[in-house]
Amino acid sequence: MRQPKPLPAAVRAWAEQRTGPVVSVRDASHGWDRSRVWELEGSDGVHRYLKISPSVKFFSRESRAYRHIVPALGHSRAPQLIDSRAQDLALLLTAVPGAPAKELGLDDAGWRSVHQQAGALCARLHEAGELHPADRVEAEASLAAAADGAEKYLTRAGDRLTAAEQQLVRDHAARLRRIGPLPVCYIHGDNQPRNWMVSGSGSGFALLDFERTRPAARVQDLVILTVTHWADHPDRKTAFLRAYGRRLTDAEEHALRCLTAMDAVNCLVWGPDNEDAEVTARGRRTLDRLMREAAPQRTDGGRPS
Repeated sequence: MRQPKPLPAAVRAWAEQRTGPVVSVRDASHGWDRSRVWELEGSDGVHRYLKISPSVKFFSRESRAYRHIVPALGHSRAPQLIDSRAQDLALLLTAVPGAPAKELGLDDAGWRSVHQQAGALCARLHEAGELHPADRVEAEASLAAAADGAEKYLTRAGDRLTAAEQQLVRDHAARLRRIGPLPVCYIHGDNQPRNWMVSGSGSGFALLDFERTRPAARVQDLVILTVTHWADHPDRKTAFLRAYGRRLTDAEEHALRCLTAMDAVNCLVWGPDNEDAEVTARGRRTLDRLMREAAPQRTDGGRPS
């Protein structure tokens, strides 16, 4: 059992200058070492969240997202930024009601409903506004950047992948580079049920955690869902895309498949390095599936040996 992470005194004092006295603090961090989030209860009875970003890049992305992109989601559909403190990479946020979807023990119908709500809100995020010129350049280069990153992660993964698996990842990276222009937007970047807050017997829905929000191809926001929930439950993908408002094009489906290979090798680096069994299993499962699908099929009607 991990020890609670202490809230730095200087950051607490800064938060109290903006909200009044804090009467209780709860460590709300994720399991990985660099996650630092606390739930603060004020003397006014209001709960707020204080987050210290793991890097300048994530702080810049998230503070910018809260100021310029998140408002397009509408009231109560995401936390609001109360203030930020760049010297400590700190963000002070309002709370949204509910609990993460992954903690609710939903049945199949419940999951379809949640994915439908996620699709609708994701569409609103993706249509938040025109990209600034520099952001458009970054977005249009995002698939090539993902492909370029594959070699870096392959090097770091070492013998966690076989030679055949390494070649499969390289093949998918090469295909990704050949895909033409795709629709671009500001993506959430970590679009999955742990960041979906559900309240009011399923009627309320909000997005959390915008540290990975960035300009990119729209389809990059669907990678995690593709290799987790949608892998065994295509009905959830159908519900999401119906609410999202359009089907993926053939080029987007092809890009999505290639991106799952990039995600797999990333997971097989990050997961073991951070002792995250869930992320490691996600990468291994995706890679095993891609290898099975790439295996040559026998022509005599039998299964491959």
